[in-house]
Amino acid sequence: MVGHAALESTIRRERIDMNTLRKALAFSLPLLLEGCLVGPNYHRPPVPTPTQYKELDGWTVAAPAADQPKGDWWTAFNDPLLDELEPMVSVSNQTVRQDYANYQEALAEVQVARSALFPTIGISGGVTRQRSASGLNTPGAGGVVNSGSLEGNASWAPDLWGAVRRNIEASKATAQASAATLANATLSEQTALATAVIELRVSDANIDLLQQTVAAFKEFLRVVSNQGTAGTTPPSDVITARTQLENTQSSLIALGVARAQFAHAIAVLAGKNPEDLDIAHSTKVPTLPTVPAGVPSTLLQRRPDIAVAERQMAAANAAIGVAEAAYYPTLTLSAADGFSQSPLAGLLHTANNVWSLGANAAENLFQGGLTRAQVAAAKAGYEASVANYRGTVLKALQNVEDDLAGLRILAEQSAVLDSAVRDATRGSEIAFNEYRAGTVDYTTAATAQATQLSIEETALGVTQQRLLDAVSLIGDLGGGWSADEIQKPRKSAAVP
Repeated sequence: MVGHAALESTIRRERIDMNTLRKALAFSLPLLLEGCLVGPNYHRPPVPTPTQYKELDGWTVAAPAADQPKGDWWTAFNDPLLDELEPMVSVSNQTVRQDYANYQEALAEVQVARSALFPTIGISGGVTRQRSASGLNTPGAGGVVNSGSLEGNASWAPDLWGAVRRNIEASKATAQASAATLANATLSEQTALATAVIELRVSDANIDLLQQTVAAFKEFLRVVSNQGTAGTTPPSDVITARTQLENTQSSLIALGVARAQFAHAIAVLAGKNPEDLDIAHSTKVPTLPTVPAGVPSTLLQRRPDIAVAERQMAAANAAIGVAEAAYYPTLTLSAADGFSQSPLAGLLHTANNVWSLGANAAENLFQGGLTRAQVAAAKAGYEASVANYRGTVLKALQNVEDDLAGLRILAEQSAVLDSAVRDATRGSEIAFNEYRAGTVDYTTAATAQATQLSIEETALGVTQQRLLDAVSLIGDLGGGWSADEIQKPRKSAAVP
């Protein structure tokens, strides 16, 4: 009886000691989690940006920043096809869907990195049935013994030097870079769709122009043929008029190839099979919008590709801390608590309780310069990311300047061409009337007609390029995107 009381007392003391250790471990957990944090803290390096764009000097196209294109920037072109298909890009475009999946993977990697901050807890159990030679003569036993164990265990490597936290920092930055990559892909595909729609609309306008020209040339050929029959004009004039008509008809037919290709591209960009989208002919060219450029410094917040480069830079900076943490020792804490009994009967009895606590520290004394080389590589990787970031900003500034220059210069050219089209049209009418009156030969009239068509096609080409430059400028300004969108995980419209 006394022995039993002593055993119970011993068990209670062990229980108290175990509970005390557990409480101490729980109290020290937040302190160990804080630890030290080796490696440089991230600060975005400065990038010199001008106070305004060079091409905006003295140009009045700019408007207040409040009028900058928002999310549905394509509505400024007043084209119903754009309004219908652009929202599909973020949902059905396969490039966007791929980047969305990459973004989801990056978010999961953040959780993977964060899990290293916490203990690993498990449970194990086993039952063994064995026969021993010493038990062969035991009555009723037959030499067979059943034994078992049931144990819970935990291990934890506290983040003493911040390697795990730096890794989490790098994973977060990578996920944010992936979010910006998704936004950049969406914007890129949307501008590609707008470009394809504009090119298709201009093809329709070109078709209308050539159809009108073919109709005019048929009338010219009729007049020349009648005069040839009457003997008032040489047969060469009839041949010239017919050749001019046939050449124009050939150009009209050739436009069908380009239009079909633009229609197929539009379908694929919207995530459809080419045969699933029929686009009716339109006589209306999209409206040229006014796109305010703002100031150059806003590009750092509005361009998703700049955000990608900046977040990659932050991840590279965190990688330095991960590499430097390898200079310091690691500590692993372990604990186990459970029951073990042989024979198996009474396994969960208090007397069969077993527990353990342990700690293990390790430090690399010699690795042949491995850690030093890894730190040097991480620092070099960061410097490369800084150069990439600054280069991306410079390229963005160049893109915007190119777009602004194109819009400014083409606006001047368009004004001149408008006058040229009016003059060429009037000159063609006069030349043909003079030919009918017999005061000039048909070569003069044919030349005037060819000149009119050439100038009209040039004017249409300038209109097309101005629209494309406007799309490019919106894309190069970041559309309606802002870097604030990558600061927290979000659900994308590109959900499959």
